[in-house]
Amino acid sequence: MSLSRFCWVFLVKKCYQDTDSSLQSSIVTKVKGVTFTNTSELGERLWDVADYVIPPQGENVFFVITNLVVTPNQRQETCAESESIPDALCCEDSDCPPGEPVVAGNGVRTGRCLRAGSEQKGTCEIFAWCPVETKSSPAKPLLGEAEDFTVYIKNFIRFPKFNFSKTNVLDTTDRAFLKSCKYGPKDPYCPIFRLGSVVSWTGSNFQEIAVQGGVIGIQIEWDCDLDRAPSECYPRYYFNRLDNRFSENSLSSGYNFRFAKYYRDAAGVEFRTLFKAYGIRFDVMVNGKAGKFNIIPTIINVGSGVALMGVGSFFCDLVLIYFIKKSHFYRDKKYEEVRDLEVLAQMAESSQQSVAPDAAGLAEQPEVQDGGGAQKENGCVCRQLLQPARSGRQGNGQVNVEQLQNLQTVEA
Repeated sequence: MSLSRFCWVFLVKKCYQDTDSSLQSSIVTKVKGVTFTNTSELGERLWDVADYVIPPQGENVFFVITNLVVTPNQRQETCAESESIPDALCCEDSDCPPGEPVVAGNGVRTGRCLRAGSEQKGTCEIFAWCPVETKSSPAKPLLGEAEDFTVYIKNFIRFPKFNFSKTNVLDTTDRAFLKSCKYGPKDPYCPIFRLGSVVSWTGSNFQEIAVQGGVIGIQIEWDCDLDRAPSECYPRYYFNRLDNRFSENSLSSGYNFRFAKYYRDAAGVEFRTLFKAYGIRFDVMVNGKAGKFNIIPTIINVGSGVALMGVGSFFCDLVLIYFIKKSHFYRDKKYEEVRDLEVLAQMAESSQQSVAPDAAGLAEQPEVQDGGGAQKENGCVCRQLLQPARSGRQGNGQVNVEQLQNLQTVEA
């Protein structure tokens, strides 16, 4: 187990490489597509990329308009504030102190309370761009055909530690490649994305998100093994919705903002057309790392792996000896029991008593001259100890070498 874990960490996780995660990145985006609308506020109008993409220069964050609320011909003059503004409601002129702005409103109070007919309540008169915006967003998206628009995402990256640079555009000599390809399972290296497909990959419906707007994240991940050819370093794309899509009635869902286009009439008076734009904001984010062989992390991780294998063996023994039901079986195989000299002498004495006839026969044999009586007596003790035991406990009749070495010779 320890060996397989060591191989997984070292080979699969590539712990023999030095890594660089300080990725330097640049994003360039280009959206293409046209559509035609016919509304009462704008009449017949053709929309191209200069009309519906903000900002026009193409950055890592870009916005595509899908719906509009248009308030045309606004001029700076006095008019009634919108009834939807709580701070603008009034019953008399004293409720509208002149010169004070309306909180979350459109202008500055003039000091008059404007009431319709015999109504008791009205709204404060303001100096603002009049008429004020009063319309709500339409139920259907104005630019629903933006689903078929495409965006070209060009990504340049650099890993400074290894001085390695790359782009997500496929290195090919075919000039028609970018004009015909679209990113998908069949063409994963094409940097051109259909907006409807990007939204669908997040689990959302383009026509639904186009009404109130939303935020889509496009994640580009680089994982480069620089021990291989540079052509094998390519990005992977991930798509997710970043705004609150789970609460359909939530006030935080959707995405919109306002902008205006200004004009002057024949008399030189300025007027404008106010646009409240709903749409999809795309955030392009880039992460990545690169790895290359280096001897220092190789030595460090090999040493750590060897130490880990030793610790693993220790813990396995600990579990097998103390925590499993048949621990005695493993303990008997793991360790050899060693008896001391006193136990060995008792076993020898018991063996001598059980073989008394044999001992008598040995007494009739001539003694061997070993140079002294004391030595003979000591030699007799040694022969008694060395005699094989006939009990079942001393199966092979052999005495351990360490036990023989522990025998002390008694000198005369």
